[in-house]
Amino acid sequence: MAIQLDKNAQVSLSAISNGLRELTAGLGWDPASINGHSVDLDLSLFMMGSDGKLIRDEFFVFYNNPTSPDGAAFYPGDSRAGDGDGDDEQVLLNLTKLDPRVEYLYFAVTIDNAEERGHHFGHVKNAYIRILNTATGNVLCEYRLNEHFFEEDSLLIATMTKNEEAWDLQAVGQAFGGGLATLVEMYQ
Repeated sequence: MAIQLDKNAQVSLSAISNGLRELTAGLGWDPASINGHSVDLDLSLFMMGSDGKLIRDEFFVFYNNPTSPDGAAFYPGDSRAGDGDGDDEQVLLNLTKLDPRVEYLYFAVTIDNAEERGHHFGHVKNAYIRILNTATGNVLCEYRLNEHFFEEDSLLIATMTKNEEAWDLQAVGQAFGGGLATLVEMYQ
């Protein structure tokens, strides 16, 4: 059974899945149409060094850069509407391939064209991020976004921190305005 995380809760992924090598971060949400457009969430990954900044711009994995330079992270595709059951977007991560300089992994969610379409996280229902053991398909932990943000359009949803050879995951749920550009500016 998956561990259900509350905001700011932390869990050792190694403790719940010994020998974890490959994981999948899955994002899901319920479809919504506001102002004639589907609310389109995008999952992205910032792969950062000990200074809390991107190692290089290419270590920002998202729809326009689907693979990290070390081959450890892969973004397989973009769901535009959140249709269907299960994860709407995913990032696949092979921990054994990570560049040794990577100390932090930040998972972010943004709303595509939010400003132009008048979208914000108050329009998003039943959003979650979950971490799966890719090899077994078992869900290790899940964080459901229960807060409603009525002005913000970008969100740091979860972080992973390297702890010697293990990884700890924290549910964050910190929202920002300004879209993807705000997050990129913070972590570049």
